[in-house]
Amino acid sequence: MSGKREKRSSLFLQLSAAIVLGVVVGWLWPALGADLKPVADAFIKLIKMLIAPIVFCTVVLGVASAGDLKSVGRIGVKALVYFEAVTTFALVFGLVIGNLARPGSGFRVDPAALAAGADVLAQKTQHSQLPHAVEFLLGVIPASVIGAFAENALLQVLFFSVLFGLALAKLGESGPPVVLDLVDQLSKLFFTIMGWVMRLAPLGAFGAMAFIIGQYGISSLGGYAKLIACCYLAAALFLLVLAAIAKCGAGVSLWRFVVYAKDELFLALGTASTEVVLPRIMVKLEEAGCSRATTGLVVPTGYSFNLDGATLYLSLCVLFLAQALGVDLTLGEQITAVLVLMLTSKGMAGVPGSSFLALSATVEAIGHGAIPVAAVALLLGADRIMDSMRVSVNLLGNCVATFVVANWEGQLDKEHMRSTLSRR
Repeated sequence: MSGKREKRSSLFLQLSAAIVLGVVVGWLWPALGADLKPVADAFIKLIKMLIAPIVFCTVVLGVASAGDLKSVGRIGVKALVYFEAVTTFALVFGLVIGNLARPGSGFRVDPAALAAGADVLAQKTQHSQLPHAVEFLLGVIPASVIGAFAENALLQVLFFSVLFGLALAKLGESGPPVVLDLVDQLSKLFFTIMGWVMRLAPLGAFGAMAFIIGQYGISSLGGYAKLIACCYLAAALFLLVLAAIAKCGAGVSLWRFVVYAKDELFLALGTASTEVVLPRIMVKLEEAGCSRATTGLVVPTGYSFNLDGATLYLSLCVLFLAQALGVDLTLGEQITAVLVLMLTSKGMAGVPGSSFLALSATVEAIGHGAIPVAAVALLLGADRIMDSMRVSVNLLGNCVATFVVANWEGQLDKEHMRSTLSRR
């Protein structure tokens, strides 16, 4: 046990040093920092290569062990209800903070910059569009199983995995044991490869942080200081809300869990991506007492439906844009913004520049002539630095959701959870 602790502590220290070194390199040698992007991209691609098969194995084993469609359905429904309640609260919470802090007040908008930014915004989003509700739901069903794995479409892989797991459970004693043993061995194989890839985590975090600072610079963010401070303050306050939900809904100390999963959190912060830690965070949640079925269903689904950090950021940005242009949104217009974001935030996963698309759709829905859609381009200079806020809240939000849903289903081993978290 002590050797395992030392290994985890070593990774934490390596990640911390890599992030600090990346900031220094990006700050002192911005050109070099910007050129280090391929280092981060290579590490992220190595992780993404393993996500689909690991999710498949985890979900199949979890669903097959759950044994029936009713249990899986209950977990899914409870998870979706939880996701909708918490993300809606995050939207409203962001509006409250935005009205109180007024991050856009005093921001001087150059009309010429808006016109020029429209073209840059189109490039950032790659002329993509957020899927409509029906299109999004139909997109959960893969055109082919192989295509779902090849495209790393997480919800499609999850959909097929649930069906596969239910089919194994339905077969009874005649067939499942052999197949389940095979899936279990495949799971161990993929996690072994994941262990090898994770040795490169400090290098990936270094490259990502050097690129962020080198590409966007620290000094260039001065004009957005108030918005950045407001977003991180809102995130800190929202984490207190998540801590209360974790304590009341599952008896979990969020701080103890943060200490327990510090490696994954630092890796997500360093690479500005929650996907790179998806397999490892699922393992950590299982080790902390959540059932494999609940973890396998809630976490991948939450990556598309429970983006607490992203929704918090979006609601703050709507008010920032209005305030930057000297527009006071009425209560009705702010409610409209919340309703639109409740829909658009669910289709963000995997869409290039999704935050800009969601904001553009919201601004257009508000219908306030003084806020042109091109105004969304104002956020291009600060959006990337917000990723650390978004990924940390998104990740912890999904972990809390897993604990709460597992507790609701009676699939949380609280004694094991307390024992595991107290050792850290």
